[in-house]
Amino acid sequence: MAGAVGKGRVLSVASECVPLLKTGGLADVVGALPKALAGQGWDMRVMMPAYRGLVARLGDATEVWADPGLFGGAARIVAGVVDGTGMLLLDAPHLYDRPGGPYSGPGGDFPDNPERFAALCWAAAVICREGLGDGPGGGWRPDILHVHDWQGGLAPAYLKFGGATGVKSVLTVHNIAFQGMAPAMRIGSLRLPPWEFHAGSLEYYGQISTLKAGLVTADAITTVSPTYAQELMRPEFGMGLQGVIAARAAAVHGILNGIDTGIWNPEAEAVPYGSKTLKHKDMARAALLAEFGLGEVTGPLAIIVSRLTDQKGIDLLPAVLPDFIGAGGGLVVLGSGAPELEAAMRSAQAAHPGRVGLRLGYDEGLSHRMFAGGDAVLVPSRFEPCGLTQMYGLRYGTLPVVASTGGLADTVITANPAALQAGVATGITFHPTDALAFGQALRQLCDLYAQPKVWAALQARAMRQDVSWGASSAAYARLYESLLA
Repeated sequence: MAGAVGKGRVLSVASECVPLLKTGGLADVVGALPKALAGQGWDMRVMMPAYRGLVARLGDATEVWADPGLFGGAARIVAGVVDGTGMLLLDAPHLYDRPGGPYSGPGGDFPDNPERFAALCWAAAVICREGLGDGPGGGWRPDILHVHDWQGGLAPAYLKFGGATGVKSVLTVHNIAFQGMAPAMRIGSLRLPPWEFHAGSLEYYGQISTLKAGLVTADAITTVSPTYAQELMRPEFGMGLQGVIAARAAAVHGILNGIDTGIWNPEAEAVPYGSKTLKHKDMARAALLAEFGLGEVTGPLAIIVSRLTDQKGIDLLPAVLPDFIGAGGGLVVLGSGAPELEAAMRSAQAAHPGRVGLRLGYDEGLSHRMFAGGDAVLVPSRFEPCGLTQMYGLRYGTLPVVASTGGLADTVITANPAALQAGVATGITFHPTDALAFGQALRQLCDLYAQPKVWAALQARAMRQDVSWGASSAAYARLYESLLA
């Protein structure tokens, strides 16, 4: 695994990473960053837990670190390469070899989740201090520690509380709604100094927040869009941590995510097309209608690929669907989530036969076919740190209809008269996030779709937007360089 240092070495610490494990957009970002930063001269390796079955997927793996007593049992780190990315898996069977997902099993969340991810953070801090062992895959020590969300939040804290190392730390907040809470009585089991349990450090409303631990100890904080960075300093978005983030405003940087344009590529789909061959998109649309068993849709065919939660604004759909369907629109939905919202989507399908299609669950291949065949993608989120869905829509000429929040506001230029006249519009935004504004946005969508020349220009312009990791990886590289300077 040892390679050219280039500008520096980065240890990325996260709970999931594509292609080994994915439950959400976090895994896409963590998996894409190493390749994007390699082009900037940085050697990034990803460290994550070795959940059940993952070590076998490394193939020719090498043990590069071991600890006989890591949070209750023996552990080791095995190194390998997956899809060109250097991976470090923390193999601790007593913590990670369990049925279920990375965070929960058949009985719900694992009760020792704080210790499970504290172990990951502790091992990362040791690597920052001591480096990996010599030999194949070893002899490597990072210059930058880059951790993600609450699962990585304790790593900067372990670095700071253990004394100077010369390694600088960055915490990226992907979603502040998840804060890694633990009872105060577990401060010892988390190997944290009791004297740091106060409001200016680890204490958070009488408990420990591993996310707050990272926010107060990391050298730099990033969020996944510039607007989200600003929103997090306000009570309606900061979810109790707005004061902590505002106090560290000088260290906060909003860096927009990108997408892997090699994976999300309309020219590589079953019905390939590009910005200059949009007529072939009609073939993908017809195939999508057939796959969902829908009839003729004379208006725009909208898609939703999402978790079905109130945060994503899915509860607004029942109020706006009748008018949209009445105007000729159609809708296909892929996702799962809250039982009451799944039931609402089944009711919508029953109420609008031939015009609403539904698949509960997730299917990566189907999601690609939906972006290829859809006319518009709906993202009515109440808050959205970055959002990748609207970027997939831009890439495929599937125009985003989004709430004006977070990364949605940063990536979609709304089709108001000035933007249309200037030739810069790429979709539709609405505010506030309620049924009235959402319904008006859908009416505008139908009006634009009824103007073929205007619609085609919008599609082509959307597909020309740079949604790759190029600019974002350069911003991360500049941040790393400033920290080391």
